Amino acid sequence: MNEYICNQESNNQVKKIMEYSCVQLTDLPDEILLNIFKKVDNVSLLYSLYGVNKRLNQILNDPIFTSHLDLLTRWSDDDINVLPTSILERFLLQILPEIHDKVKWLNLESSSMGRFLLWNDYPNLNGLGFYNLERVKAENLFSGKIF
Repeated sequence: MNEYICNQESNNQVKKIMEYSCVQLTDLPDEILLNIFKKVDNVSLLYSLYGVNKRLNQILNDPIFTSHLDLLTRWSDDDINVLPTSILERFLLQILPEIHDKVKWLNLESSSMGRFLLWNDYPNLNGLGFYNLERVKAENLFSGKIF
């Protein structure tokens, strides 16, 4: 009986400690954050965490997260769509101005490509992927009639 009471008291103490202990993302060491972040899509990661604080920005400025951006939604190889407006606007106005010089590859959906290509300069851009690009629009783009 006494053993049961001791175990019950011990369990209650552990529950109280757990109730008041809260580990936040920023409490984790950089190495663990990097391992977690590598498992998340770059665009989702940047959209969700860029600008939260200087430490996270420093980690997110790593080329692992900024060099290749898929600024589109990909449901399957045949179903590629534009990102929601809120995400596009955050990238255009807040994120890309800060990381534009680190971007080496952009994958864009054709309806948003003009905004991304005209809004920022990408001095280290080596490649572009255009999706849902109609033939006429492609011909105009590559002949200089667009932009």
